[in-house]
Amino acid sequence: MSGCFSPADLPRGEAAYRLMPAQDPASPRRPYYIGPEDKISIRVFQEPDLSFDELQVDSGGNINFPLIGELAVSGKTPNELGAMIASRLGQNFIRDPQVMVGIVQSVAQRVTVSGNVMKPGVYEIAGTSSLLEAVSRAEGLTRVAVKDQVLIFRTIDGQRSGAIFNLALIEEGKAPDPQILGGDQIVIGFSAVKGTYRDFLTAAPLFNIFRRY
Repeated sequence: MSGCFSPADLPRGEAAYRLMPAQDPASPRRPYYIGPEDKISIRVFQEPDLSFDELQVDSGGNINFPLIGELAVSGKTPNELGAMIASRLGQNFIRDPQVMVGIVQSVAQRVTVSGNVMKPGVYEIAGTSSLLEAVSRAEGLTRVAVKDQVLIFRTIDGQRSGAIFNLALIEEGKAPDPQILGGDQIVIGFSAVKGTYRDFLTAAPLFNIFRRY
């Protein structure tokens, strides 16, 4: 699926979990891959001029590094980037360089939570998260949220895909808690019925006053 979505077009139930499964506790932890706009640190042992507390990856996934020039870093793990820099420096400049790369700020490890939550926004996650954890980060649902209309959008193999999950069943332990990945967008549904009923209750005292006249 790609493009614009209607909720009726999105998979639910087993089909949703086939697209966006729950995390398998037995599976190995996914390595972090550096992405565009990430901020990284690079330290070359005993080389202060080649050590940086913060370097930002550009939108194309590249950095400029002294003596080496432009490096394509997007899609590499910190260990892979460290090995690549050490190899390039060791070819012509430094004997047996020791390079350590760290993640200062991760753009790729952010999720967006919107719709009927108390605090919509963009939240950083460490590695992977879950739907319940993401909703908790947004301080829970509003009174008019629809728990069986929780949408997750994700880019899979270059295409934008989406699925609908039932948060009530997940909270009750009757359905798995889907894994949330960096870049996901979570949208909590809205109940027009609940919203209308709430507005009616707010206006009810005034309505009763009018009836007396």
